[in-house]
Amino acid sequence: MTDKDYITGEELGNKLLQAVREMKAGQIGRVTVVEPNEVAAARFATGLSQAQFAHALCISRRTLQDWEQGRRQPSGAARALIRLARKHPKLIAEELAA
Repeated sequence: MTDKDYITGEELGNKLLQAVREMKAGQIGRVTVVEPNEVAAARFATGLSQAQFAHALCISRRTLQDWEQGRRQPSGAARALIRLARKHPKLIAEELAA
């Protein structure tokens, strides 16, 4: 590394102070919007927790987490249930209460 790769303590302090001023003024440097996938959107529509939704679908909470985070995809039958849950969220909530 060369001297150009380093900044002085004063430069760092000035950059941090400027960042704090921008935050206080409501200036946000970056906004990240994450759209939920179909599984998470279906669960949100029902208003159920992950544990409740997984129980209603007769799957483990871990499986639901994998689906919501995109690590795995639901099978055909599970995908059909997810679509039903998204279109008719009360059905899933009623199933849980039964």
